[in-house]
Amino acid sequence: MKKTTSAANGNGEAPLLSTKQEIGGRTEISFTNPATGEQFGSVPEATAVEVAAARREMGAAAAVWAAKPVQERVRILRKLQEVIVDSLDEMTAVINKDHGKSRQEALIELFMTLEKLKLYFSKAPEWLESRRVPRGLTSILSISRQYYTEVMPYGVVAVIGPWNYPFELVVPAVCSALLAGNAVLVKPSEVSAATGVMIENLFKRVPELSPFVRFLHGGPTVGAAIVQAQPDLIFLTGSVRTGQIVAQTAAERMIPFLCELGGKDPMIVLDDADILSAAKECVWGGAAFNTGQSCVAVERVYVVKEVYDQFLEAVISEVKKQSIGYSADTNNPYHMGPLTFERQKHIIAEHLQDAQEKGARIVYGGTIDGLFMEPTVVVDVDHTMKLMKEETFGPVIPIMKVDDELHAIQLANDSRFGLGAYVWSRNEERAQRVAQQLQVGMVNINDVLVNYAVPDLAFGGVKLSGNARTHGREEVMQFTQPRSWSVGPPPLPFDPITMIRQPNRYGMVKAMTQLFFGVTPRQRLQPAKEILEENAAVRRAGIMALTATAAASLAALLAVFSRRVRQ
Repeated sequence: MKKTTSAANGNGEAPLLSTKQEIGGRTEISFTNPATGEQFGSVPEATAVEVAAARREMGAAAAVWAAKPVQERVRILRKLQEVIVDSLDEMTAVINKDHGKSRQEALIELFMTLEKLKLYFSKAPEWLESRRVPRGLTSILSISRQYYTEVMPYGVVAVIGPWNYPFELVVPAVCSALLAGNAVLVKPSEVSAATGVMIENLFKRVPELSPFVRFLHGGPTVGAAIVQAQPDLIFLTGSVRTGQIVAQTAAERMIPFLCELGGKDPMIVLDDADILSAAKECVWGGAAFNTGQSCVAVERVYVVKEVYDQFLEAVISEVKKQSIGYSADTNNPYHMGPLTFERQKHIIAEHLQDAQEKGARIVYGGTIDGLFMEPTVVVDVDHTMKLMKEETFGPVIPIMKVDDELHAIQLANDSRFGLGAYVWSRNEERAQRVAQQLQVGMVNINDVLVNYAVPDLAFGGVKLSGNARTHGREEVMQFTQPRSWSVGPPPLPFDPITMIRQPNRYGMVKAMTQLFFGVTPRQRLQPAKEILEENAAVRRAGIMALTATAAASLAALLAVFSRRVRQ
């Protein structure tokens, strides 16, 4: 059977969401609007044979792409940027339908992507250029020999994307890998499959670029097949569990693995914080934006006891202002949309049930209607609860009263995650002191999520939150590996690096070591001292030899004289 879906397109191109593919008896992935339940298309799941073939094709294509100068890669990739800008309304319509988020939130996702791409395309020639390296001390006389490092691509990079920001967390990574000279296999999330097809069709609109990227749609079996196909590098954004599975398989094959995994980001509210601002941004960053489905969402809040009641009251006042609903229009009156899919609803419900069974109370919200969930405020929480230890990924704000800032720091660090954190205090110096003690990769002081909007500010975490970095130079460079060069004519015979290749040069090497690396004047002058002492010893030995020779000569003369006297 043939299934065809499309979105409006005024650019004269084929629709971005068009899947005119024979499904036949193959597994298909349906496109479902989480807000309405409407199924609006599907895409066939890639087979293991197709994955293996794509790996081979990209292996051959990688050499062709890598041979292009960086400026040429930039020129081609800028055409993709042009296509994206021309397709904004078309794209926000697809993401809205696929994910349930408002078209404004979808547009923010595109905005952040484009800002990154603009930076990367302008800076890549500088970031990827070769770098001269100073000569070492042992080759200081080889003036004509040069040393430098360059970066080279891995070859074929596999990018496995997430569902919560299905465009922004995929396209910059793919473009970064391409800038670095790699060909790319892309597996978008099956949860946001329509967006994955849309991205694929964006690349197809750039004929110079599309031969170097392959999209492989599907779920975990496709992801496993990609790893089995042995790409040269894997870049994954996803859950800790998925990361652990992929990491184990990659390790067995010695495939380099980069991952940006989950978070359980704490927010610390100190006694001198701007309570109203802290409460407002807590609700936006923990519940409203993307319905709390962000790896850097505020997932747990620690409030010092002196301002706990005031903060809780302000949070409840703020969540009451949040409207919930769905609209396909560009102007959407709602603060919050639906959860993205059924499984996430069950995780949230499980966390809330576990917390309530252990003594927590829901003081606002908790109701779920279909996939629409009220922003939910939970108190009397502690670290025995999943709600405070595992990633919830929904519009739930657990708030815990703490004794003081030290207590808050201890609890914030009591986590296997280490992505981001938020500290609120009117005293920025104090807030920074607290922040420096947090075991995370990023800190915001007196705001939430704002760091993500800065394209040149590295983004990533520690602990189980992963080892990858997105944003800025780090995002591009992680898709490269270094190669070092030494270039010049044959070595000069009087160059120390040549001389110490010969035997019986221990004294020379020792003298160089002391001279170049001695810490004190005594150490650095030791070789000169030893030479002088050696010369003095030689002089003393010469005098003694001369004296001995003279004495021996005198003795011989006396012996001759004695014999003559006796005669």
